[in-house]
Amino acid sequence: MAQVNEQLIADVVRQVLKGVNGGGSSAPAASGSGITSADYPLGIKRNDLLKSPRGIPFGELTLENVESGKVTFEDFRISPEVLKMQGEIATSAGRSQIALNLGRAGELTKVPDARILEIYNSLRPHRSTKDELLSIADELEKKFGASVCAGFVREAADVYQRRKLLKGDLPSAD
Repeated sequence: MAQVNEQLIADVVRQVLKGVNGGGSSAPAASGSGITSADYPLGIKRNDLLKSPRGIPFGELTLENVESGKVTFEDFRISPEVLKMQGEIATSAGRSQIALNLGRAGELTKVPDARILEIYNSLRPHRSTKDELLSIADELEKKFGASVCAGFVREAADVYQRRKLLKGDLPSAD
């Protein structure tokens, strides 16, 4: 199996971002920590800013520390803060929709994987009542602080109601 040349990939991404920025390499970030596309990839250029969800610095995520038990599987998950920085990079590169998606992903890092799968299944047509979907939205917002994602679930509940896609609605005969 061929090995991935990380430096080659980073060079290609830099070239793409240069094109997106109109030839520039460091358009100012809209807000936040001042991270821009010039800081991409963070793991190489700004690894001093990266920490695991438990606060372990990026440089300490080594095989040796795994073997000693100092770092765990949880430390290899992405943190909301890192997703926010990635969003700042996307914003500075003129990719606002990607930045919004990364923000929503950051919200979902606080939701257990099993619960995300349950919510996903609940959002399938004819699987939930409107009250059940609104309850999920409340849970996302109040328990996990995922207000943007909660808004999407509320919107889905309204759309499902209009399109007769809630549990108990009969599918259309189209």
